Amino acid sequence: MDRILAISDIHGELDLFEELLLKAKYDTMQDQLFLLGDYIDRGPSSSGVLNLVGELQTKGARVLLGNHEALMLKACRSGHPKSWNHWVKLCGGHATLASYGYQLDDFKEAIENDTLPSFIQTLPKLEEHLQLIETFNIYIELEDVIFVHGGVVPGVAMTETDPMQFLWIREQFHAGYQGEKTIIFGHTPTYKLHQNPTEHSVFFGENNIIGIDGGAVFGGQLHAIEWPSRQIISVERKKPTSVE
Repeated sequence: MDRILAISDIHGELDLFEELLLKAKYDTMQDQLFLLGDYIDRGPSSSGVLNLVGELQTKGARVLLGNHEALMLKACRSGHPKSWNHWVKLCGGHATLASYGYQLDDFKEAIENDTLPSFIQTLPKLEEHLQLIETFNIYIELEDVIFVHGGVVPGVAMTETDPMQFLWIREQFHAGYQGEKTIIFGHTPTYKLHQNPTEHSVFFGENNIIGIDGGAVFGGQLHAIEWPSRQIISVERKKPTSVE
C-alpha cells in the first residue's frame, strides 16, 4: 500500500463522499482507506452512504463505528422509546429514515406495541445496514498513529477504555492528550477546535492530535487526510452562481 486515506463524518453527504474519493484518486489496489465513523444522520443520503461504505469494506476499507451509528443501533435494537426519540428527534435520525423511504409515523405502532426490533427485521435494507454497522471496529492502532472517531481517554490504556468513550469523548481528549502517537479523529467539527465559526480546515493540535471533521453537513468541508504525508484533500458544497 502506497498511502493511507482517512475520512470521517460524512453524515449522509453521498455526493461529497463520492467527489472526495475521485479527487483523492483513491485506488483500491494501491491505497488503504480508513473510514472513521458518522456515515449517517442529518444529510440527505444516509442509506446511499452506507451502501457505498459496505462496498468499500468488501474491497479492503477498514471501517470504524461513529457515535451516530451507535445511536442508530441502540434505537433500532433496544426498542426503547427513549433511545428511539433521542436518535430520530435530536440527532438527525429522521433524515436517515427518510433516506430509506420511511416517515416517523411508519414506526409509531411498533413503538407503541414495543415490537420495534422485530418490526425492523421486516425492512430488508434497513436491517441489512444494521447488520453492516455491527461489523464496524472501534479504533485502528498502527505503529505511529491511532485512528478513532472521537478520541482517546488520556492516561487510560486503550484496552481498559470503555468502547463508547472512543466514540463520544471531546474536551478531555482535546486538551489532555499527551501521548507520543498521533491521533487522527473526527466527531468534533473543526470550527469548534479552531474556535472560529467560519474555519472548517483540518485542525492540527500542538499535542499531536489531528481533527478532520470539517462539518460538511453543516456547510463546511469533507476532508481526507493522507498518511504519513499529512496532505489534505477537501471538497465542499458548490455554491450557486448568483444571477444578476
